[in-house]
Amino acid sequence: MPLPDEKQGILYVVGTGPGNPDQMTGQARRAIMDAEYILGNESYLAPISHLIEGKKVVRSSMGKEVERAKEAVSLARDHVVAMISGGDPGVYGMAGIVLEVAEHAGSTARIEVIPGVTAATAAASRLGSPLSGDFAIVSLSDLLTPIEVIEERLSHAFAMGIPVVLYNPRSRGRPHNFARAMEIASLYRDPETPLGLVKNAFREGEVVKVTTLREVAAWEDEVDMHSAVIVGGKESRIWKVGEDVRGIITPRGYHRKYVY
Repeated sequence: MPLPDEKQGILYVVGTGPGNPDQMTGQARRAIMDAEYILGNESYLAPISHLIEGKKVVRSSMGKEVERAKEAVSLARDHVVAMISGGDPGVYGMAGIVLEVAEHAGSTARIEVIPGVTAATAAASRLGSPLSGDFAIVSLSDLLTPIEVIEERLSHAFAMGIPVVLYNPRSRGRPHNFARAMEIASLYRDPETPLGLVKNAFREGEVVKVTTLREVAAWEDEVDMHSAVIVGGKESRIWKVGEDVRGIITPRGYHRKYVY
């Protein structure tokens, strides 16, 4: 990423990936190094503490996204600012609210959205290849979206027969949303449909589990806000070597055209 010589009036919205600095892109690192001000939730800043030493750091908590976006847009009038977002900032991240605030404020600052590894692809890599073709992502968080809308989206997603990734699957405040999602999945998918759970992907305390839609209830207590759950599609299968589970494969369709 060619960073500008004039370090004024720039706002980078930086995706830092699943939480391990090894999964950050070089572009993300360069933007962070270029910035004077760093803004973000503490959980996103902690893994990159070695990159933000000596910078002006503005920390805030979950639920303060609008305030954080307003401050970033204000600072970007005459400073180089990096708004840190976990995963990819454009996938349930900070990019949307930053651009909305900038639009509302009539900001003329240059804004760059820098992509990162999102939870879906991070989790998929730990499970094998469950997302080889089309797939859908649905967040189960009803903080900003009514649960009735989420249920309707789940029904449409599962009805398509493609893999479905569930973000924000279960929290203390809404422990029943995940179970409800599994009920809806069961209306459209076979009980033996592969299901993958990845908790703390690429971070300390990582848990990777391959199971089925029939057996997922036994693992419900492992599911939390640090998890991504992938419900396989109609063609997905569990790959085993003997009794050793190697992961989940969703064929892309090569077997219909080639011999291998």
